[in-house]
Amino acid sequence: MFVDLTKIKVKAGDGGNGAVTFHREKFVAAGGPDGGDGGKGGDIIFKTDTNLSTLLDFKYKKKFVAKNGQDGQNKRCSGKSAEPLIIKVPKGTLIKNAATGKIMADMSGDEPVVIAKGGKGGWGNNHFATPTRQIPRFAKPGLQGEEFDLILELKLLADVGLAGFPNVGKSTLISVVSAAKPKIANYHFTTLTPVLGVVDAGEGKSFVMADIPGLIEGASQGAGLGHEFLRHVERCRLIVHVVDVSGIEGRDPKEDFDKINLELKNFNEELSQRPQIVAANKCDMATEEQIAEFKKYVEDMGYEFFPISAATTEGVKPLINRISTMLDTLPPIKEYEPEPPAFDDFADKANKDFTIRVEDDVYIVEADWLVPVLGMVDPNDYESLQYMQRILIDNGVIKRLEEMGINEGDTVSILNFEFDYIK
Repeated sequence: MFVDLTKIKVKAGDGGNGAVTFHREKFVAAGGPDGGDGGKGGDIIFKTDTNLSTLLDFKYKKKFVAKNGQDGQNKRCSGKSAEPLIIKVPKGTLIKNAATGKIMADMSGDEPVVIAKGGKGGWGNNHFATPTRQIPRFAKPGLQGEEFDLILELKLLADVGLAGFPNVGKSTLISVVSAAKPKIANYHFTTLTPVLGVVDAGEGKSFVMADIPGLIEGASQGAGLGHEFLRHVERCRLIVHVVDVSGIEGRDPKEDFDKINLELKNFNEELSQRPQIVAANKCDMATEEQIAEFKKYVEDMGYEFFPISAATTEGVKPLINRISTMLDTLPPIKEYEPEPPAFDDFADKANKDFTIRVEDDVYIVEADWLVPVLGMVDPNDYESLQYMQRILIDNGVIKRLEEMGINEGDTVSILNFEFDYIK
């Protein structure tokens, strides 16, 4: 079964809690606080696997959770950090944030990508001892790991995409130029899933060709089968438009050509600008007049024309040579840039509940929705801190602190982020 679109949930591990312990040793009086820090939670890491060609594994398993970091211990012993959870996907998988629709990663290379970061471990009470606070009876809890609903979308990595109506000979063409063995039969929609084949172009050169299931009019709006696989054409450097020039099924090749190009344009405007050459197939069953008429029509529109017969391999070699030559001058396979999240992706859509408690004259603010926001704050950047202040004001945190009697110079702690309150 070929699966190229699915939705999953990932949850990085939470950080371990800091420990509240005090040194106890014979003949050592007032040993002081010695609570250790919690360990870091496990990251969620995505990695490509060349042995995978579909997202089928994610059809049955939808939730992936990394382990939490261990809690801190006495004698200033830190808890053990959790191992990352590695999720393998086929090359060409786009990872999107389901809530915002933004691209988080394009898994087209070999480098692993951290999608959800594990929470930092909380500080033990040994960090909070001061001349005026010698017996801190509190520690910091570990931060929560990042959690996302993700959309995984596979866009095949192919240099060349074969586009055209059903039963025009795309599968036959890829079967004679590569080792791919797609199902071939004399009826529509024989090809139900994309098929990849490596084409040997001679002189040590090769390229990857993709046979996309046949398109029909209205495909970009969901008609037929091909609409589900149009996404796989988006990465292709070159489109080979296969047309049945013989009209043996009673269709006009010129109308077919225009309709498919319109579907590509409706699906993605950029596809209409993609380099394209025309392979007029089934020339062995067409008249010279049919071939000449269609050739003129295509060339008048600025496209290169190649008459072929995939069944007899006539004209196939010149087509492959031309494809190889064109690929030498075209940009590499398209890769998508990750879209960095904005503060508002987290702050504006979250539940704004929070609690504030006072421990040893420290105002401790706890709010789950501040976890991802704080992860984006740079303490050394003025604008970043200004935005953080605006978030606290807009959501009532500063007002609540003032109602609780906070004074200028008092310490405020938000998820291990400490600062002095200034009016």
